[in-house]
Amino acid sequence: MPMRWIRIILIIPLFIGQLLAQTQAAPVPTPQPATLTLNDVLRLAKANSVQFRAALGDAALAKEDRVQARSTLLPNITYNSQFLYTQGNGTPSGRFIANNAVHEYVSQGNAHQVLSLQQFADYRKAGAVAGLARAKAEVAARGLVVTVVQNYYAVLAAQRKHANSVTAAEEAAKFLSLSQKLENGGEVAHSDVLKAQLQSNDRKRDLEDSQFELIKTRLELSVLIMPMIDQNTTRDFTLADDMDEKPPVPALAEVRHAAADANPDLRAALATVEASRDEVASARAGHLPSLSFDYFYGIDATHFATRTDGVRNLGYAAVATLNIPVFSWGATQSQVRQSLIREDQAKLELTAAQRQLVVNIELFYDEAETAASELTTLRESVGIATESLRLINLRYQAGESTVLEVVDAQNTLIATRNAYLDGSLRYKLALAHLQTLTGTL
Repeated sequence: MPMRWIRIILIIPLFIGQLLAQTQAAPVPTPQPATLTLNDVLRLAKANSVQFRAALGDAALAKEDRVQARSTLLPNITYNSQFLYTQGNGTPSGRFIANNAVHEYVSQGNAHQVLSLQQFADYRKAGAVAGLARAKAEVAARGLVVTVVQNYYAVLAAQRKHANSVTAAEEAAKFLSLSQKLENGGEVAHSDVLKAQLQSNDRKRDLEDSQFELIKTRLELSVLIMPMIDQNTTRDFTLADDMDEKPPVPALAEVRHAAADANPDLRAALATVEASRDEVASARAGHLPSLSFDYFYGIDATHFATRTDGVRNLGYAAVATLNIPVFSWGATQSQVRQSLIREDQAKLELTAAQRQLVVNIELFYDEAETAASELTTLRESVGIATESLRLINLRYQAGESTVLEVVDAQNTLIATRNAYLDGSLRYKLALAHLQTLTGTL
């Protein structure tokens, strides 16, 4: 073998090894988590919520029930083909007098129509039930909005509280370091260092608790929006932070008007009353006659043919039947009594829904107004507490304040920051509750 080929064979493994090493050393890009807005989270929650999807399924089923009820008001067309053989008796008619011949062929189309007041009442009831199912689906959708808003902003609040805990732990550690330096210089007593150490330990525990609370809230939100849950669920998404946005509370007159027109609970109660009335009409129609029509076209002959011995077999027949109910062992009367009981119950539920709507309008509106008012003072308190801590730290360094004043100022700042976040969460949730009445978030 020539020396040139030997060199090539020896170089190839080295070249392949260098390529593999470069491939393994190349950094693998880490996928960035998706940033989700509140609308994105609502869309994902609607796609993954079992209760909401079940409500949509019930509405779709009720719609199909209405289609089926409507079909009973229209003629049905069927086609049947039959061959009958009867034992002969020496005559063309056969031994069974109900049959026309020894060999009989039936091939006919049948248009069938039934008319009764019960059918029309059942159709109206199916329409009311479909409206009820749609209203319940809307109730489920608005309830899901409240749940999603609560969990969404609970995550954002937990994130900010965790950031506050990190800042508080850092401030406590700096203050501990400062008190130790002042002690070494003979400017403060050892008790100040001990108090600063206790404060630092408390802030570390608060940091661990805030970390746990953040993971907990993210998992609770993940259950709503994620089709699958695994160990990376809490890192699979980030949320757009709009905690500081403060949409105005709508006017009370506007809320009342929208709630009267678009409240799904009230629509559901009205649909229930309408369905119960139609059920009463349907039950009472059981006492009335029904009329049915049948039109047949085809052959009923001794041969499977349109003509036999020059005679045309194709023809038609029509039948009209009047069915008059006479006796049912009290079943019809019992159905009427049942439907009347359901109607009375539906009317009571409608009255209760109307009263509850009035109460909820006042309650949810006052909650939103109160939360909005308190949010302004809470934001102001955060600024005051921040400035107070800064001044007290300066006074402590100058020997004009005590360690207890510094610790108290630190605790006050943490409390006001967390109170502001709780107030923001309360305001967002109050607006979401108004959405359950008005339909606009």
